[in-house]
Amino acid sequence: MGIAVGIFAHQEERRIGLCLASLPLDRADSVFHVLVNGSTDATAARAREAADGRANVIVHDLAAGGKARTWNHFVHDLLNGDEDAVIFLDGDAEIVTGSIDALTTALAAQPEAHAAAGMPVNGRSVEAYRRSLREERGLFGDLYALSGRFAAAIRARGLRLPEDLIGDDGLVAAWAHTGLGRDADWVRDRVLACEDAGFRCEAVSLLRPSTLRMQYRRMINYSVRFFQNRIISDIMGREGVDGLPARMDALYGEWLPRFSPRALPAGWFDRRALARMRASARA
Repeated sequence: MGIAVGIFAHQEERRIGLCLASLPLDRADSVFHVLVNGSTDATAARAREAADGRANVIVHDLAAGGKARTWNHFVHDLLNGDEDAVIFLDGDAEIVTGSIDALTTALAAQPEAHAAAGMPVNGRSVEAYRRSLREERGLFGDLYALSGRFAAAIRARGLRLPEDLIGDDGLVAAWAHTGLGRDADWVRDRVLACEDAGFRCEAVSLLRPSTLRMQYRRMINYSVRFFQNRIISDIMGREGVDGLPARMDALYGEWLPRFSPRALPAGWFDRRALARMRASARA
C-alpha cells in the first residue's frame, strides 16, 4: 500500500527542478515517477539531478511523447495495483505544501468519491477557475488524485485514454463522475474539490517570449480539445466508456464535416486546430 505520484514532463528542463523541489520526495510511503516523454532537451537530466539519488524517485525517459499515451503507460504498466491513492501532476507546476496529504485524506474520508481536484493558486482568472471546480467538479491536469480503488477499476477494465487525446483531465473526470459508465450515470459528488491542495503555474508574460509561444501552442491545443470533446460527449452519452476509440483521429473523417470555427478570437485557433485534424485524418 502507499501513494504513487506521476509527474508528466515534456520539454520541461526549465521547470522540472522547481516542480520536484515543491514535492515531499522524502516521503517513505510514496513513489514518484517522473514521466519524461518525447523530450529532446535536458528534462531527464535535470530530473535526475533533483532526485539526488533517492530510490523512490524514478525518472522514466520515454521516447514517445503525448500525455494521454504516457498516462496509459503510467496507469497500466507502472502502478502495482494496490495503491491507496494515485496522484497526477504536470512537470511545469509547483505544488503547494501539504497537497498530497490533503488529496489523499479527502479521498479516504469520502470513500464514495473516485477523484479529487487540486486548486489553482495563481493567475488572473484564479478565482473563476476555483469557483468552477467547486461547482462543476472537474479536474485540472496540473494536479489531481484518483482513489486507489478507482485506479484499480480502470486497470481491471483495461480502459485507456485515446492516444492522441488532448488533455487527460476532462475524460478522466467523466470516468470518475459516471463510475466508468455513461453520462446517464453521472454523480457530481464522485469528484471532490480539495481546497487544501493547490498548484502554481508559470504566468504568461510579455517579458518572456517563451511563455507567449507556449501560450500560442496551448490555445491551438485547446481548440483541438474543444472539437475532440464534442466527439467524446457523443460517445459517452450513447455508449459510455466502452465506445471510446484507441485514437481520436480514427473518427475525424466522420466528424470534421460537422465542425466549423467559432467566432473570433477562438476562431483563429479553431482554424489551425481543424487544419491539424484534417492532416491527421489523411495520414
